[in-house]
Amino acid sequence: MRSPGTCTLVGAGPGDPELLTLQAVKAIQAATVLLVDDLVDDAVLAWARPGARIVHVGKRGGCRSTPQAFIERLMIRAVRNGEQVVRLKGGDPFIFGRGGEEVEHLRAAGITCRVVNGITAGLAAVTSLGVPLTHREHAHGVLFVTGHARAGNGNPDWPALARCAHEARLTLVVYMGVAGVQAIETGLLQGLPPGTPVAVVQQASLPQQRHAVATLGALAGTVARQKLASPAVIIVGDVLAGLAACAQAPAEVRTGAA
Repeated sequence: MRSPGTCTLVGAGPGDPELLTLQAVKAIQAATVLLVDDLVDDAVLAWARPGARIVHVGKRGGCRSTPQAFIERLMIRAVRNGEQVVRLKGGDPFIFGRGGEEVEHLRAAGITCRVVNGITAGLAAVTSLGVPLTHREHAHGVLFVTGHARAGNGNPDWPALARCAHEARLTLVVYMGVAGVQAIETGLLQGLPPGTPVAVVQQASLPQQRHAVATLGALAGTVARQKLASPAVIIVGDVLAGLAACAQAPAEVRTGAA
């Protein structure tokens, strides 16, 4: 009789393989099939056991991607075939990683799924700059926002988010926002001062990390001038004030983690 399969959604973290959790490593080592997202560093796969089947199901904004429905069918089929399935996702599965959708489809198929959290890129990005997401003198909370809405759902209400961040003293962390950075800047300026500090961190936690520090009024221009691209995170808020004050110019670009 075939042994029952299992499925685990594993967060691979922001990129640096040393930021994997112990639970993530154990799950990867136990897997017979790994369905791997595009942004997962190859070094993470060194933990896979010999003979494990590795299937790359890349998903990256602006590029040709594996259809989500196809990935979900692969997961269900492999579990029903008795495989120990790990769905390996960049960052955290439940923060803009479509983990919620995948869990819903697995449950509908009668499959219980375990989730292993990973360090999300927004946290790794701001930490690499040596500043916090929250600070009792500068920010009472944090908002994680996607800059790339699902087709048909409309774009985020940037003016409303800006007013909320300003009134409640919140840090804004925008994922997948580089492609729409001009609209983000324009919208946020309707509720935040143009001198609000911002940072853009590309490939957070990796040796090739680049980041720029600027002000909200210069955000889109800085991204274009410095040729910053996805994957990147945009951070907006007064937690960056000290970092912005140390910059030697209105926009400063550096490489490597701080």
